[in-house]
Formats: sequence, C-alpha cells, structure tokens
Amino acid sequence: MTALETPTTTPEKLRVNPIVQSLRRLLGSQEGILVLVLLVLMAVVGASNPRFLSQNNLTDVFAANAYLAVAAIGMSMVIISGNIDISVGALVGVMITLSGNLAVGLAGMGWPLWLVIAISWAAPLAVGMLVGAINGFFVAYLRIPSIVVTLGMFSILKGGLILVAGGNTIYNLPPGYTLAQQSVLDIPVTIYFMVILTIIAFVWLRYSATGRAIYAVGGNAEAARLSGINPRRIVMTAFVLNGLMVGVCGLMLATQFNQIQATAPPGLELFVITASVVGGVSILGGTGTVIGSTLASVLVKAIGSAMLFINVSPYWLKAVQGTLILITVLADILRRRRQSRQ
Repeated sequence: MTALETPTTTPEKLRVNPIVQSLRRLLGSQEGILVLVLLVLMAVVGASNPRFLSQNNLTDVFAANAYLAVAAIGMSMVIISGNIDISVGALVGVMITLSGNLAVGLAGMGWPLWLVIAISWAAPLAVGMLVGAINGFFVAYLRIPSIVVTLGMFSILKGGLILVAGGNTIYNLPPGYTLAQQSVLDIPVTIYFMVILTIIAFVWLRYSATGRAIYAVGGNAEAARLSGINPRRIVMTAFVLNGLMVGVCGLMLATQFNQIQATAPPGLELFVITASVVGGVSILGGTGTVIGSTLASVLVKAIGSAMLFINVSPYWLKAVQGTLILITVLADILRRRRQSRQ
C-alpha cells in the first residue's frame, strides 16, 4: 500500500446480518415487545407451576381471549381514527340476547333449522353495524365528541337490556346453535376466527385506500381533508366496522354454551380499550396495528390466568389493566413530544 492509498471497508464488512436486522426491527416494535413479555411471563409462571404451560391451559387462554381480541380489532380502528367507543360492552350484551332469543323464538315457531341459524347469526352482525352507523353519524356529521355519544349509547343499550331481558337465562337453544363450541384439528374455531380476522383487518388497514385513510384522519383530519379524503365518511366507516366486529364478538359469546345469560359482559369495554392501547394504538389516533391489539389481548388474558396459578386474587387484574393503560399512554405522549422537538 502506497502513502496515497487509504484502507477501505468492503461492502461485506458494512453489511449487517439480515437476521440481526430483523431481530432489531422486531424488538423495536410494539408487537415484538409484547411477544417478548408474553414469552417471559410464560417462562416465569411455567417454572413456578408447570400446569400453566399445559396444552389445555394455553388452549383455554387463547380460546377465552378470542372474542375479546375480535372486539379489540374494531376498537383499534375507532381509536386509530381519533375516536373511542365505550358502548361496546352493552352492545355485546344486546347482541347475545338478540341472537339467543331469535334462535329460540324462530325454532319454536317451526321455522327450518338452517333458516333459524342463518337469521340468528346474521342479526347480531347487522344490528351491530346499525348501532355503529348511528354512533358514527353523531360523531362524524353532528360533531359530538365520541366519548359523549358512546357513553349515551352505552346507557341506552344497558338500560334497554335490563328492562327487556332482566338478566334472564335463555334456554332451549336449537341444535346447531354451537358455532363457538366447534373445533378443527383440536383447535377451537374461535381461535381461527381471531387469527383470520386479525390478518384480514391488518392487510385492509395497511394496503387499502380506506384503511390508510383511517390512519390519515386519525393523525390529522384537516390535512387528510386537504389531500382529498372525506374525514366524515372515514370516521363513519370505522364505527360501522367496529359494530361489525362487536357483532362477531357477541355471536361467539352467544354460541359458546348451551344456554345464554342475557347480560352485558362486565368490564368488556375496559379490556378492549386496554388491548388496543397496550397493543400500540395511540389513544390520540393515527398509529397502531390490529396485530398489536390482538397480541396485547392475549397478554392481558394470560396475565389473568397466571394470577390464578400463582394464587393472586383475580381482582388485581383490573389494577393491572389500568396501570398498563397509564404507562402506555404516558410513553406515547413522551414519544410524540420527543418527535416534535426533532
């Protein structure tokens, strides 16, 4: 090498191992962190009580979480759009009661079984979308804050459910009304629903024009409007899709046993909001993925199961959910402030 020559670094030396790059990206994402925390939780609790890692328990955790994860998909869309829906718990109760009463009533009238099943399964989806459209109309077109609209809807649905159903149990469900009780390859169909709907929602949000518009409106509605997006239509779409997911959630709950308790599942709205926010969906709108919300719902459900195995009162789960929300929201606000300074 002469005096004028300088050593050079070859591209091979600069090139970073693709596996290392992938691991860095994974661990730097909210989804990667959730997977890591879930694995650590399983390892720690499994070491204390091996029954926690049994196939039966893990299947139960995923199956019991499936309907919550589906509801969290819809909630994530609403929060990404810059809004929130706290009426989902009461709406699920209405869906359960509606579907069960339709099934029993139509079967008692002698309708063909296939038609009874079709109507009793389709009705929750249709009514869920209708309620979502009503919420979306008040929020998008009348400009009423979403928390006010959905709080009012929660009260209407919860009060109506108590007056009409009174918490009664619905018996004599017709044969075939067992969707959530079925399994394929020893895996409950509810888990398939959770995975398939998560993938569909993720792809739609990421690659469709309307899905990307939900992010744009949640990030900056005025900038989205100036770019040619109709924020009102997008917000309406988010609420309608949320209603659809709540309908699916209600259907899964209604068909998991041979009888139905005509009440709203307690704390469901808190759970799905926790799953969405902890999963990386910014409470301020504009960012997040449904994969994150599904993983977070699995994590929160696994924490609840772990508490039972280590003899911790399940009532602590509410405190854990609240703590997770506060920590995640604080981290999101600090991240946004740091980005605004750069």
